[in-house]
Amino acid sequence: MDTLVIDGYEVPVMTANTVVVGTGSAGYCAADRLAMFGQTDVIVVSDKIRAGASRNAGSDKQTYYKLTLSGAEPDSVRSMAETLFSGGAMDGDIALAEAAWSPRAFFHLVESGVPFPHARSGEFIGYKTDHDPRQRATSVGPFTSKSMTESLERRVRDLHKLPVIDACRVVDLVVDSRRVVGLLCLKTDVRDNSDESRFLLLRCTNLVYATGGPAGMYADAVYPHGQWGANGAPLRAGVRGKNLTEWQFGLASTKPRWNVSGTYMQVVPRFVSTDADGGDEREFLSEVIDDYGRLLTLVFLKGYQWPFDIRKARAGSSLVDLLVYRETVLRGRRVFLDFRSNPAGRWDPSELAPEAYGYLEKAGVIGLGDSTPIERLQHMNSPAYEFYLGRNPGVDLETDLLEIAVCAQHNNGGLSVDQWWQSNLEGLFPVGEAAGAHGVYRPGGAALNSGQVGATRAATYIAERRREAPVAIAEFEAAARGVVSAAVALLRGATERAEGGSSDTTDALLREATELMSSHAGVVRSRQSIAEAHARVQEWLDAYESTSAADAGSRRSVNRLFLIRDILTSQYVYLSAMADYLDHGGRSRGSVLYTDASGGLPLASEDGPELDLPEVFRFSLEDGLADVIQESIWTGDGDPHFEWRPVRPIPEGDEFFENVWRHYRDDKNVY
Repeated sequence: MDTLVIDGYEVPVMTANTVVVGTGSAGYCAADRLAMFGQTDVIVVSDKIRAGASRNAGSDKQTYYKLTLSGAEPDSVRSMAETLFSGGAMDGDIALAEAAWSPRAFFHLVESGVPFPHARSGEFIGYKTDHDPRQRATSVGPFTSKSMTESLERRVRDLHKLPVIDACRVVDLVVDSRRVVGLLCLKTDVRDNSDESRFLLLRCTNLVYATGGPAGMYADAVYPHGQWGANGAPLRAGVRGKNLTEWQFGLASTKPRWNVSGTYMQVVPRFVSTDADGGDEREFLSEVIDDYGRLLTLVFLKGYQWPFDIRKARAGSSLVDLLVYRETVLRGRRVFLDFRSNPAGRWDPSELAPEAYGYLEKAGVIGLGDSTPIERLQHMNSPAYEFYLGRNPGVDLETDLLEIAVCAQHNNGGLSVDQWWQSNLEGLFPVGEAAGAHGVYRPGGAALNSGQVGATRAATYIAERRREAPVAIAEFEAAARGVVSAAVALLRGATERAEGGSSDTTDALLREATELMSSHAGVVRSRQSIAEAHARVQEWLDAYESTSAADAGSRRSVNRLFLIRDILTSQYVYLSAMADYLDHGGRSRGSVLYTDASGGLPLASEDGPELDLPEVFRFSLEDGLADVIQESIWTGDGDPHFEWRPVRPIPEGDEFFENVWRHYRDDKNVY
């Protein structure tokens, strides 16, 4: 280990060919694959090893998406690629790679110990998920990604014995001549009065960036506590963003954070809202949806139409999300699921649509007679009931209401990558949710497959083509001096202001910034709300270095000093992308409603009149931007600018075996 002295700070420097940032399923997969491919000069770092979405997030039945591996129904690599590509604003070479390597990624997980179910014959059975024309989905239950993470972690630690360093908050990338040469981290476990340096430099040839999505941008989020993301650092370093406007939102409980999809909706709970203190209880869905059978059916359909989908907002199940949003954001009320009693005080399944009735009949629910939602839940999926009992805080759905909101769940956009998951910054490989590998729509579970494929392809490219040693220490010091000086100045200024009597600003600013995004740029957005949020975030960001205050003796406060800067950076660039999207004629698509005064409101039925709803719910569907992609470019100075390019098509390629084999013998077809 080397040591650099910059602005009076002694900063240790660790060196490896490849640094992997993140200890979720994508990060551990990349580290595991690198070691498998013979590149063991690897360091893994994390801000908090036991945190993160992979280890702590899930759903009623968390889905993994892959090529069909059972039954007689035909499937092919090309067919799966076309499904992924059809989501809109999706690059075809990435779609083809995710389809072609999905069996390889899936079987690696199986051999690593993830207990995906197979039939007696060995077929890995599947089911149909959202945006899926086949039955490509599989699952190991609510914690599929947790099982993946733990299995891959065992390989990294026990089999390969790679070093894994905890408590490293990403501060900035170290860049030299448009290539990444290292990373500056804050050691979040070091106190001000310790002899140990607060900062750590990592010198490397390759940086695999598996930090997850920018979860800290929104207050209403189903991301687990401790999952923040770190997209701000690469955006400041000039890494291109891609499809930053595209998020996935859905109904989720807030304490604890968990998707209320699948069976939670299929048992048709009662939706109620209260004032801020829990009084004035109202069953608000029936105020708008006065057809009892339609109300039951729309709630049921939220089970497997869980993400908010603007195409289902006109007269479909996503109307439920909008009504929840109206209660929580527009009216300032609280919304709960009540599993103790039925909607409108009665249960008459005969009024359900045939699709819903048939499903519940097969599940044995109809035979229960005059049942309650909790009785139906315990009959259909008792682990879903038991899940809430075992969480912190625990909720007993037999006796307690479950508070919910429309929450940010996944960023389909992110940092732009090529078909080997390398960014425009040489040596930087974003993988997992940090990578903008998806289109506007994606099949449920495609994100888990994308993370495994992206990590495997990044590791393949590194092991085959990027084995050179990092830059010399003198060259590295020259590149690192600026980012270290800026970090030291930010820390010194913030702690001096706190010591001089200024109030610690970190907790209050984090709360205000995230609440602003949820209210102004969440599932419902308008040109005005985006402009207001953009102006406020820019004001915070411009003044941050001169006004922030942090308690030097508090590791949490110092940690959040750098975390908030990263979140504000992401918010600023993402809001700029939303404004640019509207400037290019963008309208509502995916999981977002953009208010359009010339559009229409949701309908009382498929061909019924418009409902009496707030004007912010008036929208028009996007038509014309599915074949182009928005990319952001920012260097930290001035405003971000944006480029719109055609999607890269699905490659046709030469499939003649002798030709492929000849090239493979030369360079493994890694180019």
